[in-house]
Amino acid sequence: MKIWHLATVGLLLSFTSIFIGVSDVAPWDILSLSDEQLEIIMISRVPRLASIVIAGMSMSICGLIMQQLSRNKFVSPTTSGTLDSARLGILVALMVFTSASPLQKMAISFLFALLGTVIFMKILEKIKFKDAVFIPLVGLMFGNIISSVATFLAYKNDLIQNMSSFMQGDFSMVMSGNYELMYISIPLLIIAYLFANKFTIAGMGEDFAKNLGLKYQQVVNFGLIIVALVTASVVLSVGMIPFLGLIIPNIVTIYQGDHLKKSLLHTALLGAIFVLACDIIGRVIIYPYEIPISLTVGVIGSAIFIYLLLRRKKYGL
Repeated sequence: MKIWHLATVGLLLSFTSIFIGVSDVAPWDILSLSDEQLEIIMISRVPRLASIVIAGMSMSICGLIMQQLSRNKFVSPTTSGTLDSARLGILVALMVFTSASPLQKMAISFLFALLGTVIFMKILEKIKFKDAVFIPLVGLMFGNIISSVATFLAYKNDLIQNMSSFMQGDFSMVMSGNYELMYISIPLLIIAYLFANKFTIAGMGEDFAKNLGLKYQQVVNFGLIIVALVTASVVLSVGMIPFLGLIIPNIVTIYQGDHLKKSLLHTALLGAIFVLACDIIGRVIIYPYEIPISLTVGVIGSAIFIYLLLRRKKYGL
């Protein structure tokens, strides 16, 4: 699959996304929009489209980086406790710093996401049985422990509704003025592209990387910082989106190979397309109501995940 194929599909879905909704804004009226219709597009539809594209790209690339550094195709922010740690960080910010700004909440969420990811990577180093399926199961158990702690604290401090809002990914509330924090992901993705070759070498193992003169631990830490920052900004802005960083890099690897720099752009575009498609499905399937993106991505993503597991077993991957 070529880049221009993905770009074309992405543009078509983006155009479709702008004109789907309860308010009457039709594509054929684009040259004669009223002030009210133009306001709807600029305040709601365009910010929603931007947040979908940024979330799809950034979470997919986070999964690709984690899979490269951990040398396991089934590791992602979903299966390593990163998402759950970021959510716990937001909850702590709500408990301790009640008047914290979104940027301060993101900083605390980032610290928790980074700590959770580092702990998972340390657990990974201690595990001798490194089967491709066993590792994400450990990550899911680790994430469930963090999630249980977060639920306990939320119940104790009467914040269960606040926590639920971050648990369920949803783009319906995205409007101009409350999603711009996600823009921090864009420079981070550019940096990830510039460091792609180093991440690729680090993914070959610590001994191999050091023999090539690479500062292995620094590169790994830098990759984890990117993952934690991006995850914190996405969770704080739109909530948790499961399986995205798991399935998209695996699909790209099937037809593009394992070289991170060559597959980075494909992963970003396919991630944006996947989230756009799931969002459109969620908006039309029970129109005029809509299904949260976490549900549509979770259902479709889990089906693809099962397929990847069966494919691995079939081909002995």
